[in-house]
Amino acid sequence: MSMKIAEGKLDIPAAAGYLKLPEERLENLTQRRLLVPNKGRYQQLFHFETSVSGIERGSVLYQKENGEFELIHGFPKIRRAMLLEPAIRKQFINTKTLCVEEKMNGYNVRVILFQERLIALTRGGNVCPYSTEKANLLLNIDFFRDNPDYVLHGEMIGPENPYVPKEIYGIESLAFFVFDIREKNTGEPVSISRRRQLAEEYGFLEAPLLGNYKLEESAEAIFKHIQELGKIGHEGVVIKDPEMIVSPIKYTCSQSNCSDLLHAFKFYNDVGRDYLFSRVVREGFQSAEWSESENERSERCLRLGESILVPMIETVKKVRKNERVIDEVRIRVQDLETLKEFEDYSRLLGLEAIFSEPEKVGDEYLIHIHKINRSTSDKTEAMWNGDLW
Repeated sequence: MSMKIAEGKLDIPAAAGYLKLPEERLENLTQRRLLVPNKGRYQQLFHFETSVSGIERGSVLYQKENGEFELIHGFPKIRRAMLLEPAIRKQFINTKTLCVEEKMNGYNVRVILFQERLIALTRGGNVCPYSTEKANLLLNIDFFRDNPDYVLHGEMIGPENPYVPKEIYGIESLAFFVFDIREKNTGEPVSISRRRQLAEEYGFLEAPLLGNYKLEESAEAIFKHIQELGKIGHEGVVIKDPEMIVSPIKYTCSQSNCSDLLHAFKFYNDVGRDYLFSRVVREGFQSAEWSESENERSERCLRLGESILVPMIETVKKVRKNERVIDEVRIRVQDLETLKEFEDYSRLLGLEAIFSEPEKVGDEYLIHIHKINRSTSDKTEAMWNGDLW
């Protein structure tokens, strides 16, 4: 007769056997807080803060009450094409046809069934209360009951979004677009045709299919898609092997790079420099591969320069007027308990934010959130007080 393991405590010998890792290594991960339980009602879910022996960072180990385990693998890294045509030739060398889907601009979650309720796992493996409420409202739970070994990967899109709010898709609040379905324990993806069949059967929205192209025709077709997507402010494309045997690659629009920079440079001292630098580098590679004319190159330079300087100048001016630099977002919830849990979750992540009083809108509550970017405000204020860089 097995003893019940306390909430938030991992059965190291059993978990090590399941993961095929030495017990000492797993013990070390838990002691160093690199394998940690989620909070509250989700303490049976342990997320990896680092990659371990083929287990990606953000993977979640589910320790069930019956002593069994499930592993929900982290998001596989999708490599980026800097030069599109050479990358396609090298990556998909034995693939005759490529599937091109739109890369949508939101935030990624994985959705699973946990104790007869859907939960949404972030990239880091945390259970986001807001995304979890939305998953239960937006997704058909029968899919998870009928397919208990599948994990739904998708993008939360829309303006009422605490992480990446976007008005560009014509969505009123928030929507969930599926872009991948993977098996628990192995992390293996289903084919695109299988994913689309399941999406149709259970009524899921999907990342838009832009086309299927022969390998030799794909780069030219994708260039055209990128130009059209850029005109409407969308992000870019993901290029896939229809059978999902070869790992996908992604490619983004210039306008999306600049939109990211326009937002990031408003908070120049809070955003990682790799994030900023990589987007500038993408612009150089894209301009070179597209053999842009002098006028086209000048337009790109102006777009890039304005996306960097204009928000920073506004930030510097704002701080001079003794105003704090904040990021304004909004969310909509049905249950005020979700709001309380999301506030607690935000504090747990180290986010400093001010939540407005809930405003009743129909059968939901609208909340405005001011996220405070203290580092940028403090750094800029110090400069106005005469400090040196």
